[in-house]
Amino acid sequence: MKTTMEFPETETQALIVKMILNKRTEESLQLLSYFYNIQPPEVIVGTIKGKRKTVHAVYVGNQKRIYATNSDIFYNPFVILHEFYHHLRYRGMEHRGSEKSADNFALRFINSYRSEYAKNPQAKGNRMEKNRK
Repeated sequence: MKTTMEFPETETQALIVKMILNKRTEESLQLLSYFYNIQPPEVIVGTIKGKRKTVHAVYVGNQKRIYATNSDIFYNPFVILHEFYHHLRYRGMEHRGSEKSADNFALRFINSYRSEYAKNPQAKGNRMEKNRK
């Protein structure tokens, strides 16, 4: 039996992406974790053996950690949300959820961000101001 995943409201999804872009990754993960009623994952800039050359980030379920290869990845909404999906779907020692589903999860948030800020370009706020300086 397939269940439908619930998502935060579109505005909240857009806010989560905005927070990651504005270097508030941990706060965004806390907000997401609160919505899904789970503990937030720890995010570490670094690599794990065997994954150094093949991926930008990886979720290690038994550690409840997302490893990002560098600080650029740490602030990449697609990668962070993709790995959060794996955190959300991890149960026990089993890594559940496909890569395609993780991609779709991340894209849903990014598309919400795009549609929210297409309606109101001034709402981009801090990110745009920082880029002008």
